[in-house]
This record gives sequence, C-alpha cells and structure tokens, in this order.
Amino acid sequence: MLLSMENTNPIALDFVLFCSRRYGLEWPDLYDEMCWVAGHRLYKGMGYTELAQQGISFHLEGAEKIGRIAESLANGDTDKASAKI
Repeated sequence: MLLSMENTNPIALDFVLFCSRRYGLEWPDLYDEMCWVAGHRLYKGMGYTELAQQGISFHLEGAEKIGRIAESLANGDTDKASAKI
C-alpha cells in the first residue's frame, strides 16, 4: 500500500530523499543508510532524537512507514515529494 505524500511530514520526505540520493531506494539498504545518517547527524545536524520529534522513528512500526515513503518515491512520486519539501 502506497503512502499518500500529502499526509507525510515534509521533513520525513526530505530525509528519505537525502538518504536515497546517497545510497538508492533499495530496501533494506536504504534503512541501513538512514540509520547511519541519523547516527552521524548528517541530515541537517539531526540525530535519532530530533528525527523522532519530526515523526521519523527507526523502531519496527516507524521503519514500515519509512519503507512506504521509499516505495512511493520509487514508484515515481518524487514530484509530489519535492513539491512538499
């Protein structure tokens, strides 16, 4: 099931796009990259805590949401995502 980009936090979209530009949209490699980026605060200086405050969670339920964002982007929804960022 694809995630509606209109209902997604722009920071979450931008974070996934940032990580996918670094590593691609293949799952679970993208998830590994997102964890690495968060751990090293490479996205706007945000770590796990700051990203969680923006609705980006790396626990199982949160990873499913991030996966749906990546799936939507992989299926060509990048225009909508870019417009929301």
